[in-house]
Amino acid sequence: MISTESARTSEAPRTGWGSSTRKEPGLLIEDHALLGDLYTAALVAKDGSIDFLCLPDFDSDACFTSLLGTPDNGRWKLAPKAPVREVRRRYRGKTLILETEFVTDEGTVRVVDFMPIRKGTPHVVRWVEGVRGTVAMRSELRPRFANGYTVPLVSRKDGAATAIAGPDAVYFRGGTGKEPPPFESEFTVQAGQRVPFVLSWARPYDDVPAALDPEAALSETQTYWEDWASRLHLPPHYDDVVARSLLTLKACSFQPSGALVAAPTFGLPETPGGERNWDYRFCWIRDSVLTLNALMRAKLLDEADAFGHWLEHAVGGAPDQLQIMYGIRGERRLTEVTLDWLKGYEGARPVRIGNGAYSQFQLDVLGEFAAVLYIHAEQAGKLTERGQKALHSLATRVSEVWTEPDHGIWEMRGPTHSFTASKVSAWIVIDCWVRAIEKYGLKEDKAPWVKLRQTIHDEVCSKGYDAKRGTFTQYYGSKGVDASLLFIPLSGFLPPEDPRIAGTVKAIEEELMPDGLVLRYRTEASVDGLSGEEGAFLACSFWLANTYHMLGRTEDARKLFEKLVGLCNDVGLLAEEYLPGQRRMIGNFPQAFSHLALVNSAYFLAEGNKAAMYS
Repeated sequence: MISTESARTSEAPRTGWGSSTRKEPGLLIEDHALLGDLYTAALVAKDGSIDFLCLPDFDSDACFTSLLGTPDNGRWKLAPKAPVREVRRRYRGKTLILETEFVTDEGTVRVVDFMPIRKGTPHVVRWVEGVRGTVAMRSELRPRFANGYTVPLVSRKDGAATAIAGPDAVYFRGGTGKEPPPFESEFTVQAGQRVPFVLSWARPYDDVPAALDPEAALSETQTYWEDWASRLHLPPHYDDVVARSLLTLKACSFQPSGALVAAPTFGLPETPGGERNWDYRFCWIRDSVLTLNALMRAKLLDEADAFGHWLEHAVGGAPDQLQIMYGIRGERRLTEVTLDWLKGYEGARPVRIGNGAYSQFQLDVLGEFAAVLYIHAEQAGKLTERGQKALHSLATRVSEVWTEPDHGIWEMRGPTHSFTASKVSAWIVIDCWVRAIEKYGLKEDKAPWVKLRQTIHDEVCSKGYDAKRGTFTQYYGSKGVDASLLFIPLSGFLPPEDPRIAGTVKAIEEELMPDGLVLRYRTEASVDGLSGEEGAFLACSFWLANTYHMLGRTEDARKLFEKLVGLCNDVGLLAEEYLPGQRRMIGNFPQAFSHLALVNSAYFLAEGNKAAMYS
């Protein structure tokens, strides 16, 4: 059993989940933990700095952005003044309450961080508990609104220190005295002493938020997360790691709509120092099957229903207007702009907000949406009239556009191609529609749809397959392979025992696994239009573990799965990608796609079922 509950030090050798060799915590992506209130989320580094937080919602401007710049771009650091010899941290049980212990020559202190479940005003609560000795502490609160750009006006109001600029205001309370604490202060903490701080956000023209009772807020927050976690249906062997991933996914959900952000961050690079820096605070249609499968397997029926309703409302009634992603409330315009005042994480520029890929044409989202409709109908035991109309509309749309080139599942910013995985997704739409006609006795002539399904299948097996090399290819006429080709067995397009599957898996192993983990594809300017190489894509590596399982390579599946789980940081979080050569994470963090893939793979391997799964 793999557990997230034990504390680990930052000095342990990097041999598995939670270890780190860095002596200066707080600089690596994986040196962060997650706080959340189901509207937004914060990243807390091992050095005690909250260095990323958007308020009031995931897609709002950030007030702490030092992760993508410098401390002058906003942070809240709460840590000992003296050098720290050891850092230990953990989540309190199955919650998002973070406990970080700092060991110094003076003594030991524990910083407890959490965000109360939102009831109106967003709050961040931090307090320092003396564990041993007397420790001198420093609190440095630097709010910088408008994504690290705007310096606020600082004053005092209604018993709180305030910082106001434009449409944002934060109110700071707590500390050791009766007066509001200054934004930068020093104090000492003795063993048994507790010093609380509360940061609250509001609009400057609204009422000042009422003071929050930290003790009551802690109790309510702990009760909420423990009650929620008690509902989880977990697989054997991997229950702790799956529970932590599900807690992380819940923290990435936007409670008012049921949407799930791909990550709560923007700008964290996929290439060190490079230009592959995107905003992931949106909801991708391609994540929807993974999301629905994970929620249903964990018996999170309320969350599954909420997500399904968000998806229906976001998409609307015209399949020809289907986008690859939407905002957390269903917004369609996600205009991409650059933030020139941020120097970028380790110099990776430009830092972007918004995501220009929203306007791309990608066939795979049609397949994702059709699969969600079909899976949802199977779970409900019926296909509603609305679901029937939607499936028919998607099938009609595919019949019109399936031959067109697109930007592919990975949102290539280079030229369009006839990507093999995109054509497989077109096949998925027609397959779902044919199966729905058969299963639910729909009054629809299935013959032309069966013929179209076969036509797509035949073309993929002809134009997307390299018979000389014995592998499917990234796009028609190409020589390279792509991890998205794993959709072929996972979707049921071909059975796992088909020799073409084994040949494709072998090609992926030889060409996309230089360090035992799976790359999405070999980056080429002629394909994705960008410079620089990526790390191993963690979700794709989980897909390969699932494929191994389907092929009967159960030991290979288990070893790869456990290797991937071993990459989680000390509190069970994964980024989008991993750099084996540097033994570090890269990309936006924590990444829902990675955690969804982990959860689905854990259930898939535990169930022992080798039938096709769309993951």
